[in-house]
Formats: sequence, C-alpha cells, structure tokens
Amino acid sequence: MSDNRMKTVADNRVKDRRRAGRPPAGAKHGEKVKDYPQLSIRLPVEFKARLNALSAVTGLSQWRVIVEAINCFSQDLPPTDRELVEGLSERLMRAG
Repeated sequence: MSDNRMKTVADNRVKDRRRAGRPPAGAKHGEKVKDYPQLSIRLPVEFKARLNALSAVTGLSQWRVIVEAINCFSQDLPPTDRELVEGLSERLMRAG
C-alpha cells in the first residue's frame, strides 16, 4: 500500500471513532438523562413486571415508557382538564 493510501485509511479511522460511553439520551437534543430530576415510586409487582416487559419489547427505556403513558393519559382528559394540567405544570416548572 502506498503512503498516501495508508494515510487516508488512518485518517478515516480517526474520523469514524465515536466518543466513549453512551450518547446523550434525553427527551430533547443535547439533554442528558442524568440531569433529570429523579422520581421514586412504589408499584404493585404486576405493574413493575409490565413496565419491564414494555421496555424490553419496545426497546424504550423505562422512563420513556412512563413519559409516553403520561402523555396518553393527558390526551384522554377532557380539554378543560388538559388546559388546567398544562397551565399548572408550566407554573410548577417556572417555580423550580
């Protein structure tokens, strides 16, 4: 192999390398899950098993399954209740 060819192959390897560790996996681009507040809940055994199964079958992390469930629950609310929830959650986020 010529010197130019070897240099090109070596350059491509450097460009193709990814950073070590997992990429950020937050809900929005650039967010890191480790920066999210933590929540500790108690679930009946069958619901914990169902959460684990949903996560395994869908390939989604458990927190994403829970976020999707909350979004579905919110969408099923009557419009007036949904507006109240949105307004209250915005105020709570602003309060810290």
